[in-house]
Amino acid sequence: MRNQKSKPTKTSRRSFLKKGAIASSIFIVPRHVLGGAGFLAPSDRLNLAAIGAGGKGTSDIKNASVDGREKVRALCDVDFSGSAKRSVENFPKAKLYNDYRVMLDKEKNLDAVTISTPDHIHGPAAAYAMERGIHVYVQKPMTHNIREARILTEMAREKKIVTQMGNQGGSNPLLGMVQKWIDSDAIGAVSKVQVWTNRPVWPQGGKMPEADASLKPKDLYWDLWLGPNEAKPFTPNIHPFNWRGWWDYGTGALGDVGCHLIDIPFRTLGLKYPTDAECSVGSVYSQMWNADYHPEGCPASSFITLHFDATEKTKNPIEMTWSDGGIRPSHPDIIPANSDIGGPGSYNGVLIIGEKGIISTNINDSSPLTPKLYLNDGTTDFGPEVEIMEEPEYGHQRKWVDACKAGFGSEEHMALTSSFDYAGPMTETVLMGNLAIRSYMLRREDEKGKMEFFARKKLLWDGENTRITNLEEANQFVGRTYRDGWKV
Repeated sequence: MRNQKSKPTKTSRRSFLKKGAIASSIFIVPRHVLGGAGFLAPSDRLNLAAIGAGGKGTSDIKNASVDGREKVRALCDVDFSGSAKRSVENFPKAKLYNDYRVMLDKEKNLDAVTISTPDHIHGPAAAYAMERGIHVYVQKPMTHNIREARILTEMAREKKIVTQMGNQGGSNPLLGMVQKWIDSDAIGAVSKVQVWTNRPVWPQGGKMPEADASLKPKDLYWDLWLGPNEAKPFTPNIHPFNWRGWWDYGTGALGDVGCHLIDIPFRTLGLKYPTDAECSVGSVYSQMWNADYHPEGCPASSFITLHFDATEKTKNPIEMTWSDGGIRPSHPDIIPANSDIGGPGSYNGVLIIGEKGIISTNINDSSPLTPKLYLNDGTTDFGPEVEIMEEPEYGHQRKWVDACKAGFGSEEHMALTSSFDYAGPMTETVLMGNLAIRSYMLRREDEKGKMEFFARKKLLWDGENTRITNLEEANQFVGRTYRDGWKV
């Protein structure tokens, strides 16, 4: 009942913000009368909070505040002794919480939250906020698994929540160059895309470290950090960064950077759900796990193949390959041998390959995108070597805040580059690679009692119904199990 009582106030306030342009002449004293140029009336300010105030969360909530234009009322983190201290310094008046559920229940006037936690908290935290009518900005990947991505996408539509995923490169104006080349048919019909990264740059592939409660930092709320995972003693070398390499908490190289790299072809080619997924991983023995890879963690390297149906922009079906662990594609003949492919040093990149040429570009975050066009006839066209951002991270967070004020379905909302209507299907595509990796390691006894890998096949995907159709055992990785109090 408590939440029901709070809804009229929130709805009224958000409705007021949404209709601000119309209502200002009636309800709001003009700014120049109150305080001159640049004065912000309190009724214009969005009430913000951060779930995950350290690490990437520091810049997310700072950018969302738009240099103090909006009000940051609360900060939530499981350890305020680390990098989250910077957010406390930036917003000294904000109330501090360790449990986002407590914060969202107590702070009745919140309009929007940024969520910048480890991957396994993204879905539960976003769902908890959205159920309370709060707009959400969620770091990439949008969720830890495909089921969560589908649930949040549908929930945002149903509850009219303004959403944005934190792949800030989606707001990079240089993506317009890539889109123009595709739309103008510069490289002809596209049939192949190659994506690669040098990630992981954290420990990955081995057995999880042994738990040791005696090593837990005194200021860390470990049980809250575990969230939906089963309770266990503190595990060293996981928090605050290396969690990325373990399936319970992270999504590996794909989840870390796939939402930046795969975003480029997915967006510009208008791709939808993949039709299948197939993978191979490095350093696996057929009879036993070696020191380089254990099934509870992501592999040190992998190679993924995804196929997509033709779209209006591709004309042909698309084959997309992903490789990580430093494995990259061969150098195309039409790109000079001494030139990088993708980004500087060829460490990360995307090649969009058409019948008349190739688009080569870089990781799509805050790094230089530097799109390059190479045509078979020798024609080239390059973007600038150095990108100058007019505002932090291309205004990705600020645009979300502006859309929250304008309201669900507004022009500002529809102009967002990674609202869940887009980010949901794209995240599902990224996580399909992880579903294939985890299925690849499934074993069972054969007729002679010998352990065998039985799932090393192309997995056929029914995107509309979120199911693998030719290997039932693989569907266990579409979602996950949850501890009580953390379900999505």
